[in-house]
Amino acid sequence: MNFRQIKSWQWVLIVIALLVALDWAIRRPDSRSRELNNIIQAQASAQLKAYPYQFHVLRVAGETAVMATPRNFQSPAFRFLAVLYPEINVKDHNNPAFIAVEKLLGQVQDEAKDIVLAQPGIKSVSWELDKEWLRRHHVEVPDK
Repeated sequence: MNFRQIKSWQWVLIVIALLVALDWAIRRPDSRSRELNNIIQAQASAQLKAYPYQFHVLRVAGETAVMATPRNFQSPAFRFLAVLYPEINVKDHNNPAFIAVEKLLGQVQDEAKDIVLAQPGIKSVSWELDKEWLRRHHVEVPDK
């Protein structure tokens, strides 16, 4: 095919396809992160596997695994839990149902972290807010 015969809208499609491929390549976890994510899935308890949010390693920096989390000081747990459990009053921190789901969140997050920390070459875990997941689920995410 002659390049001169390609119409301008076809060039736009080609450029968009290349940008999507580039974005995927940049965001794709490195091989060590993929390996750790596979280990999390292989060693996870039934409780962790069934949890609606899948904790995962975003990247490895030296001996530190950077893991995604749906909560931090910028985005407290109640915002995330309100999405998973809309029937629970997550604004009442004395509500036994809220306390139970908050405790479960801590347990599964700790389990995922412990699995990663047990792997050779990983000495620590740091957490990064999973802004993409939160935005996809209509949770307000601070810009900080």
